[in-house]
Amino acid sequence: MSADEYKSTIAQCVAELDMIANDTSVPRNIRRSVTEIITILQNENQELFLRATSGLSILSDVSSDPNLPMHTGTLIWSILGKLETIPPEV
Repeated sequence: MSADEYKSTIAQCVAELDMIANDTSVPRNIRRSVTEIITILQNENQELFLRATSGLSILSDVSSDPNLPMHTGTLIWSILGKLETIPPEV
């Protein structure tokens, strides 16, 4: 995959995270963490891999929150899978 395809993957993840951030059925602390991840992923000053790794770290914590709604958990695991496809060489 090219760097543009990985950027497209990041954009897809941001769009899905934005849905979570705007979902009022999701607890506020989770929405806050998701908003932080969106900011990290959109930071063009860092390499794609660093952004993805930072996002993965926070998302892993969010995914283990006991207050996480099931539908949101499924979406978060999907996003985690997409971010894990970004290699360090990009």
